[in-house]
Amino acid sequence: MHIEDMNVFISVAELKSMSAAAIKLNHLQSNISAKIKKIETHYNNELFIRNSKGVKLTKKGEELYHQYKKIILLWEQTENQMKYHDKSLRIGTMVSFGGKQISAALNDLSKAHPDLNVTLKTGSTEEIDQLLTEGQIDIGVTIGSFNNKHINYEKSGTEEMVIIGGNISQETTFNKYLFQKNVLILSEKCLYHSILRNIYDTLNIKSGDFIEIGDPETLIQFASIGMGITLIPKRIASYYNVDSYLEVPKPFKYMDSYYTRRLNYELSPIEKQFFELNNKYIFSF
Repeated sequence: MHIEDMNVFISVAELKSMSAAAIKLNHLQSNISAKIKKIETHYNNELFIRNSKGVKLTKKGEELYHQYKKIILLWEQTENQMKYHDKSLRIGTMVSFGGKQISAALNDLSKAHPDLNVTLKTGSTEEIDQLLTEGQIDIGVTIGSFNNKHINYEKSGTEEMVIIGGNISQETTFNKYLFQKNVLILSEKCLYHSILRNIYDTLNIKSGDFIEIGDPETLIQFASIGMGITLIPKRIASYYNVDSYLEVPKPFKYMDSYYTRRLNYELSPIEKQFFELNNKYIFSF
């Protein structure tokens, strides 16, 4: 089985769609379908369940997915070692992520490459895009997009957004709760800031003051004790053991997350390996 076939299988499994995998890998959908059929024939097993919404791994498919992921990671480590690539990683991520989300992936990568040199910068989505275009970093991990024409955005997932604050219960109503509440933000450049303003404007709700809190953990603590409200991904709320929150109405409820890099920038094996490892840990954060 070729490495390319394994990558096709992994992409289809992660995106749950042959058409989405075709777009990501710049292949015809018919080629993707043919490669999946080839793999299923090779192992004499149905590896995907097809339905109107896309595809889902069977039990055997899940086993093969995990095996292929191990093989791809080992292959990329070998490529990096044998080709003597510069073992450096210059990455940017949102302040709201901090280093926590990506720390597990970086830890694994550092163990595999003890001489790895990591540069980590944090900022808003807009600031990360700027650092990329200026060449200060090479890859980014962000939520949301400013559609910068100089940036390549590769969707890595979808985040469900929630409002957190003090004294939220099952009886709490969204519009009434937000009325005249102070709004806690990381910075005025933070994408969540513009979304919160859009929520207030679109729903015609009067807000309190917008207060800038530079540290994400402090922001969540202040919101939890009732000093204001803030907007964060639901899984980050769970990570900080925040179990009382308000569901956000459409069209503000979901935001896509991205791996970003400069347009036409070719990822090194180390960078590809980081993205693969981050995908492994992203939903456990």
